Amino acid sequence: MNRIALAFRSFFQLLFSGKLSDGTLADLRLSRREASPGKPAAKPTLAAVPPAARVSDGALQLLAILQRDSRLVDFLMEDISAYADDQIGAAVRELHDQCRDALARYVGLAPVIDGVEGTFAKAPGEPAAVKFVGNVPAKPPAGGTLRHKGWKAVKIDLPSLPAKQDATIIAPAEIEIE
Repeated sequence: MNRIALAFRSFFQLLFSGKLSDGTLADLRLSRREASPGKPAAKPTLAAVPPAARVSDGALQLLAILQRDSRLVDFLMEDISAYADDQIGAAVRELHDQCRDALARYVGLAPVIDGVEGTFAKAPGEPAAVKFVGNVPAKPPAGGTLRHKGWKAVKIDLPSLPAKQDATIIAPAEIEIE
């Protein structure tokens, strides 16, 4: 029972004062370390505070994943006007598969309205989930012809960013050493 009392006493002394009393040190058969005579006592330093996460970090991280897994940014930034349509089509087929797989790995998507396009659909209760198009009256109706199902994220599972990684670097430059 004495050890439990000593543990509680030590815990609360460290919690409230940051050090153990001389009596507790004696009970634990410990002694205080003193600074060496030739060296000044080390000053406590504050731990480096990691930079605060910005709203854009997740979007940039997803863009970096799409670049890493499918070279999407390289494709979008390249001038494709010199290529024939069949060359672009062949490249896009592989790019499409790689992007879809990368996106599915980190983001779960589901249709906003799970219906057949071109048929009547009721508008969901959430106003931001639907956009009425065409001849829209002042008071939106309860439904209309479904032209696009829409998409919503049902799962987002991005890996955590390393503390010192700059989220604005989508893909680092590559330098070959010969």
